[in-house]
Amino acid sequence: MFSRILIANRGEVALRIIRACKELGIESVAVYSEADAGASYLHLADERICIGPGPSAESYLNIPRIIAAAEIADVEAIHPGYGFLAENAHFAEICRDCKIEFIGPSVETMRALGDKIRAKELARAADVPMAPDSGGAVETVEDAVKAALKIGYPVAMKAAAGGGGRGIRFAHNEATLRSSFKQAQGEAEIAFGDGRLYMEKCIENFRHIEVQILGDGRGKVLHLFERECSVQRRRQKVIEETPAPNLDRDLRQEICAAAVRLCKSVDYLNAGTVEFMLDQSGPRSQHPHPGRASDHRDGHRHRPGALATETRQRRAAHARAAGHSPPRLGHRVPHQRRGPRQQLPPLARARGGVPAPRRARRAVGLPRVSGL
Repeated sequence: MFSRILIANRGEVALRIIRACKELGIESVAVYSEADAGASYLHLADERICIGPGPSAESYLNIPRIIAAAEIADVEAIHPGYGFLAENAHFAEICRDCKIEFIGPSVETMRALGDKIRAKELARAADVPMAPDSGGAVETVEDAVKAALKIGYPVAMKAAAGGGGRGIRFAHNEATLRSSFKQAQGEAEIAFGDGRLYMEKCIENFRHIEVQILGDGRGKVLHLFERECSVQRRRQKVIEETPAPNLDRDLRQEICAAAVRLCKSVDYLNAGTVEFMLDQSGPRSQHPHPGRASDHRDGHRHRPGALATETRQRRAAHARAAGHSPPRLGHRVPHQRRGPRQQLPPLARARGGVPAPRRARRAVGLPRVSGL
């Protein structure tokens, strides 16, 4: 186990990691931008280092400054949390070259699963149910039209390097496909620096089911069961619920087993999420998320005392994974917090009924039972 780590993140994510470090007896070093200098969570860390101005590109996404902070603080590892550099294989490789452990999946795993086209090939080889797709990148409009005829409309155009619900366009006919293809390529290039697109069948009226997994990098993988993430706004989750309601035992086992097979096929190390679209015909893998699965979602969701933040650090320190998944205890419905800037005016809410959290006006009484 590490004795001192640097947390390359901010806010609630950093706070959760600091809490896990304290429970494990690990010293934590928090980095922060000038805009976060007064944040209260910084005082809970054992050391604090400013890494630049407020913009993320000059601070939390600035790899040289984060590596410099790690060397100044003399840490053994860097915990990226989620977002920012958590899925950046180049950053993980630099950490390895600098003899600093990256608390997350291996560089090879991130490169394999971070590319959605490659990830779909691996999933298909692992016998994971897949939606019909183009079988690779589509480079021109004509290639896209041919692929759509083979797949059948409606189709979804997705960025090969995409994630977080971004870089997706839908087409219900050839005219829409031709008019939006170049726009989709341009958006992918701007957002991810990679304009490659692939296509798959657009599954309508589906449920979004995710499976949390943990791997030890030596072929041993366990799952922490599934969660329902179908309540979304702009393809961003608002409410998550575990266990997912209205899943029979066989289907739940099939989904979890498929997630484990995929991650075993790449000797997955650390925490991760495999996402599925569930329609009437059964589960279809959407794509795995290396590294993103973790601190903001795990510690409070699955079972008391099983902080995946802690487990993620143990995995990075090469502790062996257990041979089986832990028992499920209780029921949990966490929500994704939304800041004031994401709240819409009353008229917009009245028109669309979009979620807009406000201060609670009254408390809701819940039964005090074990596991709830």
